[in-house]
Amino acid sequence: MTAAPELGAFFVLILLLFPPPPLRAEEPGDTHDAARVRSAPAPVTDVARLCVCDLLVAQCDVNCCCDPDCSAEDFSLFTTCTVPVVIGDRRLCSQKAAVYSLDVEANPPERIFKLTDQVNPSIFCIHATNYKQALYLKTPEIPTPENFDQLLEKYGGASFRTEPDSWDLDTDVQNPPEANETSRYEYGAPVQTEDAFLRLPSPVVSSWCSDANPAGFLVNQATKCIRSVSVEKCDSIQALSMLFYINSSILAVPKSSQMVNITVQSIVVQSVNGMRTLLSSTDVLRLPMVLDELCINAVLGVKYHITHTDMGEIIEAAAAFVLGAISKEELSIEQSFEISFTQENTQPVALSGNPGYVVGLPVRAGFQPQGSGIIQSSNKHSQLTILHSTSTQDCLAAQGARAPVLFGYNMISGCKLRITAAMKCQPLAQTLLDVLKGQSFPEYVASFGNSQAQDVLDWVPITQLHISEQSSCQIPVSLGIEVKWTKYGSLVNPQARIVNVTATITTTTLKQLPSGRERIIPITSSVVFTDISAPAEPSYKAWPTINIKLPFDFFYPFV
Repeated sequence: MTAAPELGAFFVLILLLFPPPPLRAEEPGDTHDAARVRSAPAPVTDVARLCVCDLLVAQCDVNCCCDPDCSAEDFSLFTTCTVPVVIGDRRLCSQKAAVYSLDVEANPPERIFKLTDQVNPSIFCIHATNYKQALYLKTPEIPTPENFDQLLEKYGGASFRTEPDSWDLDTDVQNPPEANETSRYEYGAPVQTEDAFLRLPSPVVSSWCSDANPAGFLVNQATKCIRSVSVEKCDSIQALSMLFYINSSILAVPKSSQMVNITVQSIVVQSVNGMRTLLSSTDVLRLPMVLDELCINAVLGVKYHITHTDMGEIIEAAAAFVLGAISKEELSIEQSFEISFTQENTQPVALSGNPGYVVGLPVRAGFQPQGSGIIQSSNKHSQLTILHSTSTQDCLAAQGARAPVLFGYNMISGCKLRITAAMKCQPLAQTLLDVLKGQSFPEYVASFGNSQAQDVLDWVPITQLHISEQSSCQIPVSLGIEVKWTKYGSLVNPQARIVNVTATITTTTLKQLPSGRERIIPITSSVVFTDISAPAEPSYKAWPTINIKLPFDFFYPFV
């Protein structure tokens, strides 16, 4: 029974004495296998550009260390990084990771960014790829009269092959240029031209003009700046010439070959004393030149108007110019620049905030026909309106006079109605209803200041209520509108969002007057804004309440 362990040790000793088997020489056929092992999938996502906590557009999110909108001053105020690690494709065995942290010992505190390689702990991961065409979406071949027979032969059967004739194992093959590029403009992206980007001069540290400011897509801007001039050299200063602002065509989409030329929409000429004249023709460009010690046709202002599709493609671009004369005594001039964007087949509408409402701007309103998007109100600025008080206080004379409802402003207005015995109930009731609600009272209001008409879910329906008495003749005497709103988004920069609107019509009984008698009734309209934001949760938790009955001698011998 004791010989078994000794016999096991004897076999182990024999195995150790045997030399290891010779390594097999790598055969030519193994080259592809080795390359296949060493070939790692090309990254299709740049983790350094990913940021899941970047919620605010063109603004810095608090404690979001990967937010590209944050500056060094913003990082110095952070207390932690809400997203310390950003990883790309979690299916890969070797993953690129962007690591963010704060150096609180620095003065001021600084953000630390590192790009590292991490090993996926899972045994089920992708280590190598042998079909790199699967890493990007390949544009399908469009049938034409020339290739129809070929495509029918290839794809017309019950089944067909999706693999290429030979697997591509070349590790040096790069992804096609279109793989990681967007085919449309995104919000805030610089509007590209054939040479660089569309310039919108703006002041830098001082008030002097800088031509290095790119125009951002869908970012309406208006700037003013000072530019140094010299009458003797005005024909050689590029910024004073119309060609400087229209000679570069705009790319319809980023990094494409499709160009959109900038057309001249209008030309206004301003004299030395400030009088402006609109030219009837824009076919001939007016270039700056010296005439009688004056520099004429110098650009004083430019307004760009860009038309785009709902897919982010620019289809039209126009520029309106203001040209003026510069005297010899002037060493500098003030130039103004503006750019606006409009989606095709829509009318430009003034916004009341971006995104949330701004206090003092009109509440936007509209209608929704059956099976379509929102059609905004037909008044001047597509606004929610109430009765506008007049100096005479006569309701019949005030019919049609409306005042816009301004966000955050509680308003009240009214008029007086003189009733005689000859007035009929039903026509009078309809007239007063038109005075209170207007000719076309809207059905929806925009929840945000920048809600688009095609986004129906961004519009809040108006709930209409009627408070009346039981009688044969009822006339409306008041309209009360209550707008409930809440703070939406980050606590650092909350955005005002409308969540509910209620319009209440109150009626009263109209009693028949004796012949020759009159009666005056006040008619009122009011708007009340109510903040229903939930209060911030306290940082502490209240102690729980214990409901028990103590013994009668619990505090004995104390009272």
